[in-house]
Amino acid sequence: MSHLQLEYLLAGVETEIDTYGVDDLRDGFFDASFYRPINRDHANMTRRASETLPLSLIPEEHLSLSQSCVQQILLLVKIFKTVATSRAGIKLSKSFLGVFICYTLSLIPAAKTWLGKYSYVAAISAIINHPGRSIGSQVDGAVLTTIGTLVGLSWGCLAQYVSAYDSLNSAGRPGVLAVFLFVFTALFGWLRCGYVRFYQANIAAGIAICYACLTNAPSISFKDRLTVYLIPWEVGQIITLTVCFLLFPAAGTRPLVISFHGSLQAIVNGLVVPRPISLPLNRELAWRFVDNSDAVRDFTIDLSFSPFLPDDARTLRNLIQSVIRATLAIRPESALFDLTDMSDSNLSESFRVKINFRPVFINGAGVSHSRQDPCLLVSRLMAGPTRHLIDAIVIAVRCVDAIIMDISGHRKYLGPPVTVSSDINGALERLKTAITSFDEAEEALLNHPDLPANSVDHPDLVDLFLFINPIRQAAERVQALSIKICEMRQRKQKWQMNMPSYPFLKSLQRSNAQLRHDRGGLTAGFYFHNKDQLEKIMLDLQSRTYVPTRKGTIDFLPTVEPLGSVQVPAGKEDERNNVIHPTKAEEKIAQLRYQLWMLLHRLQAFESRFMIKITFLVTLLSIPAWLPQSSGWWNDNESWWAVATVWIMMHPRVGGTMKDLAIRALSTIIGSVWGACANAAGRGSPYVLAIFAAIFMVPMLYRFTQSSHPRSGVIGCIAFIVVSLSEYQNGGQPSISYIGWTRGLAFVVGVVSAVVVNLVFWPFVTRHELRKSISSMLVYSAIIYRDIVARYMYHSAGDEPRPSEIAKSEMLEGRLREGFVRMRQLMELTSHEIRLRAPFDPVPYSALIEACERLFERLVDVRQSSVYFEPIILASQVESDSTLLAARRDAVAAILMNLYTLAGAIRSNHPVPRYLPSAAHSRRRLLDIMERAEAEKASKGKTVKPNKGRRWADVYRYAYSAALTDIVDQLQQLEYYAKEIVGEVGFDMPAGS
Repeated sequence: MSHLQLEYLLAGVETEIDTYGVDDLRDGFFDASFYRPINRDHANMTRRASETLPLSLIPEEHLSLSQSCVQQILLLVKIFKTVATSRAGIKLSKSFLGVFICYTLSLIPAAKTWLGKYSYVAAISAIINHPGRSIGSQVDGAVLTTIGTLVGLSWGCLAQYVSAYDSLNSAGRPGVLAVFLFVFTALFGWLRCGYVRFYQANIAAGIAICYACLTNAPSISFKDRLTVYLIPWEVGQIITLTVCFLLFPAAGTRPLVISFHGSLQAIVNGLVVPRPISLPLNRELAWRFVDNSDAVRDFTIDLSFSPFLPDDARTLRNLIQSVIRATLAIRPESALFDLTDMSDSNLSESFRVKINFRPVFINGAGVSHSRQDPCLLVSRLMAGPTRHLIDAIVIAVRCVDAIIMDISGHRKYLGPPVTVSSDINGALERLKTAITSFDEAEEALLNHPDLPANSVDHPDLVDLFLFINPIRQAAERVQALSIKICEMRQRKQKWQMNMPSYPFLKSLQRSNAQLRHDRGGLTAGFYFHNKDQLEKIMLDLQSRTYVPTRKGTIDFLPTVEPLGSVQVPAGKEDERNNVIHPTKAEEKIAQLRYQLWMLLHRLQAFESRFMIKITFLVTLLSIPAWLPQSSGWWNDNESWWAVATVWIMMHPRVGGTMKDLAIRALSTIIGSVWGACANAAGRGSPYVLAIFAAIFMVPMLYRFTQSSHPRSGVIGCIAFIVVSLSEYQNGGQPSISYIGWTRGLAFVVGVVSAVVVNLVFWPFVTRHELRKSISSMLVYSAIIYRDIVARYMYHSAGDEPRPSEIAKSEMLEGRLREGFVRMRQLMELTSHEIRLRAPFDPVPYSALIEACERLFERLVDVRQSSVYFEPIILASQVESDSTLLAARRDAVAAILMNLYTLAGAIRSNHPVPRYLPSAAHSRRRLLDIMERAEAEKASKGKTVKPNKGRRWADVYRYAYSAALTDIVDQLQQLEYYAKEIVGEVGFDMPAGS
């Protein structure tokens, strides 16, 4: 089968691999073979690439103005329906009620007098830490915002105290305030990037420092400066905390069980076999795999009230993810059940072609096998037990889903229906019975005299085995999950308070789900976090040194050893002993130099860039506050909100596009105008202001707390509150329009400045990051392939991969699966960017990501197959001569060179070389040499007695070989789509030719 596929891959290429017994080993160096690129059907490749696009990037038909209006109306109706009939309405109601109570409190004369001049700070405090979140997140936010406000006010008051010192004249005062503000902005700007957990504290501290340093300093005492801002802020936090606890409190369990419920439903859908390969279903399973990790992390990072213990949640996550991995490993297309009622005589010609049926040759004559056809034999013996096993797996998964929802108390609202049984003991017993029946049928099959001794010669037979064995492995994973659920149910867990249990140092880099949404840049944040994790893991994996052993032994190919424990080949001990080791003083100097280099290198990271941008912009906009000629109108018009807006709106990663700039500026203008209209309509009536606030705040809070554009929502809310309540506080003096446009202009200046600076200085360009991410994923695939070759494929006898190493490999594969999910999410952002040259075409990028993911899946197949097949078995049968080892070297090196070359071309945006080493030719040459070696071994009469382990080794040997051949096919697709993106190096024709 591998030969046939390679013949297809080498179609149209004239190649001669018969060397007539003459080989050039090149002293262990890579011997590459170059052939002209294969011509492919461009229309067919483009069509296949278009099928890989996510739904959000599929181009829609151009609509007329009337059709577009109808579509927008339907979208609004859908949003209203969602809010009215789902949990989104409860979240919006809580958020609105918390803000509206604080807003209304500022309209009551007695409360307004008690709260002071900046009574609207209570409503702003309620917006920053709105109650539309879980109890644990609300408590966390209340504590962090209080600490941040105290830090900002304390630093600002210290700056005012130092600047008011008697020895300083009036000219030196602004300089002192500028220095304090500069130091604070630089420090907290860097901390805002490095420690996401303190985001709310950072925002609160930034607003507080702007108030403390940039307001009318000489006329306000230090005590008044603290109380006039801190009291309304704390009132807002108390109100939001009360609303969160009393109105439909969210204990923190619902997102966790929703994630588990969705994952188990996706697993059930994946177990509907046989079926065609479904790309959307595979992507959903991969996304569910990632979503489970996020849900458990959010559950353990904050305080929660739940019947689930944090350790149980982690165990369930690991078990469900293992079931997802097993489901992805199942090959859904199979003829196992179609062959049950067929005989060899009534197989139609079309069906023979479908299953690649071919007769067995005996003594050189092409006569049909006189015994029972092996495919029919497997179908008759295994179809029934396999179907019963699948049914038992599905019943157990549904039962697990029902029990999880029962324990959480959300089954009535989220499902599954009451018709789904929750008898886990019965489901587990049925699953055990099905596993026993399956194993007995498998034992009878493997001992059947009509089953061929060598399954590799029957590709159709191997396909059937490769279909049923992953189902058996999935049954073991589901059985472990069912046992865990049975234990949890027997404990009869009660609701209890769980303290945060996520590791503290890791939690500094994480935040809960609602805070991630409110912060904005959700897709970019997930992408960069996954990217940083993969870089650290791959750096550790790449730092391992490959040291080949002596030539002429089976251990010629390199093995992996950790850095610092490098094995020395035999005969080289003397050279090792002659190495001059550094002294302790030299080691300390080297360590110091390395730490200094790391520090300087870190200063080039995005944290330092954001620190420079926000420090520059905050300092620049603050200058009018300290100049004598401008301080008057600055204080009268509360223009310090321009600086506070910059602090709120700037994002460390995503700066925004021109479209975002227009939307945010428009939201700010609408909020300011609506606040002025509220005062003008009722002539300062608090009742009219409350009505206008209710009308405006509901859609804006929905945009802030639940839509994909939170920053335009939050700035619209703040602009309305400041404008409307400032006019109400001042009695409409000097005029409503004057207050409206001056405050509104301050907000617009802050919004425009934040977006423009982010667009000009170190901008975030999605298509550039997408290209870099694809390049990195190709490099990671090469590193993984190299590690698999060294650790799983050609390891030494007795040095098989340990269970801990297999577990680490599965964890790394999980990170890479998340990487592909984040890359597709990043690709969806390209549709929002304006490109001057031409619209960005995501089709080749989507196809390239899909081809890279299929390459990764084939690498996973190779690793899993090598665990069961153990290529050392093959090596033990064949004398390892230098020709075979050289062919293995070339086959591995050709793949690595292709991946590294394509990765470099995509990252640098340079054309791909026209000629690359032919991985297909190297692969076919290796297979031919292996066949000749095995034929020579068989001619000597050395055979291996077939047994169960040996038969399964043959099956996985075929899967292992087919996966390696599929890798060659994916490489050619990667090359084609890479050339579609960056082009191909052409020929420089001489002038005049």
